[in-house]
Parts: sequence; C-alpha cells; structure tokens
Amino acid sequence: MRLGRLAPALLVLGSLAACTSSQPLQLAPLLRATAALERVSARPKHYRLQVVVGRVETGADGRPRLVQQGFRLGAEYFYPASAVKLFAAVAALEKLAELRRETGLPISVDTALTYHPLFADEVLEDADAENLEGGRITVRQEIRKLFLVSDNRAFNRLYELVGQDGLAASLARAGLGEARIVHRLSEPRTVEENRRSPAIDLLGEGVRTSLPERLAPEQPRLPPQAGLEVGEAYLADEGRVDRPLSFAAKNRVALADLQRGLCKVVRPEVDCGGPPFALSTEDRALLLEAMSQYPGDSPNPRYDRGEYPNAYVKYLLPGLVRVLPEARWRVYNKVGEAYGFLTENAYVVEQESGASFFLAATLYTNEDGVLNDDHYDYETVGLPFLADLGEAVARRVLAGVR
Repeated sequence: MRLGRLAPALLVLGSLAACTSSQPLQLAPLLRATAALERVSARPKHYRLQVVVGRVETGADGRPRLVQQGFRLGAEYFYPASAVKLFAAVAALEKLAELRRETGLPISVDTALTYHPLFADEVLEDADAENLEGGRITVRQEIRKLFLVSDNRAFNRLYELVGQDGLAASLARAGLGEARIVHRLSEPRTVEENRRSPAIDLLGEGVRTSLPERLAPEQPRLPPQAGLEVGEAYLADEGRVDRPLSFAAKNRVALADLQRGLCKVVRPEVDCGGPPFALSTEDRALLLEAMSQYPGDSPNPRYDRGEYPNAYVKYLLPGLVRVLPEARWRVYNKVGEAYGFLTENAYVVEQESGASFFLAATLYTNEDGVLNDDHYDYETVGLPFLADLGEAVARRVLAGVR
C-alpha cells in the first residue's frame, strides 16, 4: 500500500539561502518542480491546496523562533481528519498530570483504564488484546496506536478521557484556541452525544479512582468560513443526496496551527507562537517515539510490516528516500485522510547533518465530486503530490548544508 514508484523529480532546486536567512522561501517555483506538483499547483482552488513550510530562525531577542511561509493558507476550509489526533494525545497527557495534582495518586500513562458504556450500543471496555504488557487499556498504548497506525478507536478513547471541553482548554492554553475538535472519528454521533464522555475507572498500584460521566458545555460558534460546503453529492443511509456535504459542524483547524502545535511538541525550546504545552520530559519522549517509529519496528503493539509498511502514515517518506537512504531520515508527523482530503503535518530531520524543516500540506482529491463513495484520488494525485513535495523541500534544505 502506498509504496508504488513515484515520478522522479524533474528539477533539482538550488541554494538553501532563502530557507536559512531572512529571505522568504519561494514556494511558487518549488510547487512547479515536478509533474505531480504542477498538476495540483496549477489548479490550487480546485484541489483546495494549502502548504506551509516552517524553519527555525534566531530572533532579535536571541531566542529561536518558528518562521512560517505559506501558500494559500486559510483560503478555504479543509477537513483535518486524523491530523487532529496529535492534540488529543497532548491533552490526554496533560489530563493525567491534572489528575495527579488533584488526587495525589501516582497515576501514569500505564494506569489501567476501564470505560463504562455511555450509549445503548456500547459495552464495558477494560481490555486491550494488542497490549502485550498486561492486556489493559492505557494512555501509553492508545497514544502509540494513534500515531503508529492512526487508530481511530484510540483517538476516541483519549477524546473521551479529556472530554470535548478538556481538548478545547488544552488548545486555548497553547494559543490555538481557534481550532475546534468536537467529534469522535468513524463513530457517527449527534452534536450533543459528542459533548458527552463516559465514566472511566483508573486502576493500578496505589491508584483507584474514577471520572464520572460528563457533559461538556457548548463550544462558542465559529465564524463562517469559505468552502464549508464540499463536493457535488454524497452517499447517506437513504442513498445518494445530490447536494454538497456541509462540514460546518465538523472538526476545524488551520494548517499553520497544525504546524505550530507540532512545533510545540518536537521543539519546545523554540518560540512556536503562543505558550507551550504543559508536557514533562517523559511525556515528550513518549510522543516523539510514537510519532517517529515505524509500525513494523514497534515492540508493543506489534504490526506486520507487509500490512503496515514504513510509508503507511508517513506520506513524505517515498520522496525523501529519493534524496537519501531511509536510515538518514527521522520523520515526526501526523497525517489525515478522509472524504478526499489528504493532509500531512511533519517535522523532518536529516540525522547526519542535523538539517531539518517543518512541512504541512493539505489537498482535496475527489474528481467525481461524490463524498462517502470511497472513490478518492489519494493514490493517483494526493500521495504523489506529497511525496514530490517532500523531495523538493528536502533537496532545497540539503543544498544549503553541503
């Protein structure tokens, strides 16, 4: 899956001077560097294309800061899909720290969680067969599954642990308050049901406490945004509906904010815009390992490399390995893929030179205009674009360190 040979770069980009000095990176020429890139960038509105490249510069105060340069940022809505899972993982770690302060108990990422049924179609959940160390549900395992294979149930469990309002509070504290994460993934629920969280028991050595059922207050209304109506038709339980699908009630986050959030995790010493997340050194180590490890390298849970190849949730990797061998790269990222929207949010490090860059991009790949039909153009348009974009930026970066 997703490992087919992509078209080689048609243009080797020049000096990195624009990336490491105060001069802006020229994104427009870069987006025409290959046939796959030009196919999309020549029709940016059609593909709802947005790109932001981030680099770290030293500010006037001597502190490193994230400098972002974008293409069509905020031009219209895009559905972030699983890219929002990064924020659920952060909020869950902050929630555990909050519970430790409130209870005085030694609650950790390995404390067992029991989820009580909330809706009529649910049952009590207190076991995780994929957890080879005890077989229980834990925050550590949910975070690992969330990043390693983008597990939707793992996201939903963390969403329920922190609550919709807990997620909103975490984002607001970090200066990302315009983002909205207001629903579970791959689990159809009403607006009110998504405000509800189940009772959860936390059990472990020296730990026995519970969270009650909770109902989050309504989130403030967001201002209108261009592009909330998507497609020409969609499939629903009653059949085909010949009108666009509204995303007005779905998750929403700006591409630049996705990158800023990632920056706060992977480069906490950098001014990424707004306050940092409240993460300990141990919290960050868990996140960094989970978001950079390949599924086939995971000791717990274990994944078959044939089913989950290294590029399974690392959309830039096929392009990066055209530049240097895979072992030279370390990619910390979270992707999103749903409804024809394809999003990558990555921090890429070339390990020998230390050269690095942030790259986030999103595009909409649905030529037939019908949503929910599972006929999207990820393989033919979206993934080749992201691979070539990763290659083009990597060549530009490495040219400046050689």
